[in-house]
Amino acid sequence: MTDASPLSVVRAVADLRAVVGDWKRQGLKVALVPTMGALHEGHLTLVREAGRRADRVVASNFVNPTQFAAHEDLGRYPRRQEEDARLLAGAGCDLMFAPTVEEMYPDSFATSVVVAGPALELEGAFRPAMFGGVALVVSKLFNQVQPDVAVFGEKDYQQLMVIRRFTRDLDLPVDIVGAPTQRDGWGLALSSRNAYLSEAELEIARRLNGVLAEAGVMAASGRPLAEVEKTAQEALLAAGFDRVDYVAVRRADDLAPFEGDVADAPGRILAAAWLGQTRLIDNMAV
Repeated sequence: MTDASPLSVVRAVADLRAVVGDWKRQGLKVALVPTMGALHEGHLTLVREAGRRADRVVASNFVNPTQFAAHEDLGRYPRRQEEDARLLAGAGCDLMFAPTVEEMYPDSFATSVVVAGPALELEGAFRPAMFGGVALVVSKLFNQVQPDVAVFGEKDYQQLMVIRRFTRDLDLPVDIVGAPTQRDGWGLALSSRNAYLSEAELEIARRLNGVLAEAGVMAASGRPLAEVEKTAQEALLAAGFDRVDYVAVRRADDLAPFEGDVADAPGRILAAAWLGQTRLIDNMAV
């Protein structure tokens, strides 16, 4: 059932349920931190937050194929489970669930999940397969682990909104917690995809948060949002990004567009931009 590693690792759903079921019988509260591995300090912050909210923490480690389109980076997404287990153990995780694709999606698998609302635009427009795949794998993980609480990072803010919506819509008894984005010393949001960047690209990438911060100040001051978004896109291209998929200021609670052309309620500015073959996303509060 377990692998020889610094942390107990289970790969079968039956083994996962046996461990968690024992915890539940003891009256322990269980938290889940879903990940795709290639862990960094941002993930470990989520694990620590989960540990503050529950008696036991399960971290999943699964590169989910259903959220990648055929042309995306599924094949080259970094995988290093042995190192991940060591990092999780140091952060206070109690169990790593690292299933195979066959365990999660056997040959007879025939179910999909359709999401709307906060899933429809922004990332949903540029990566139309993504949020259905995210909703599918997260709903499976919720069923497999039966957590009391699940912790997700605000770095993937739209994903957090989608998960909160389908959890509420389906009456799933899981408390969804969003944890603040973790950044490096230059303000770049920590991401597994940062490993793809060259040193020259990293220097450019570290300008993204500054552009968004400036745009957020403009939006908060009452500047027209179309002007704010256009100025930020131009600034990213001038900073060295190859192209910009979007910069958008949306309502923070549901990611709906503002009714007028000014931010008259708490907002979120979100962006996606490319450096070579690497796509970076980030967001900030307005």
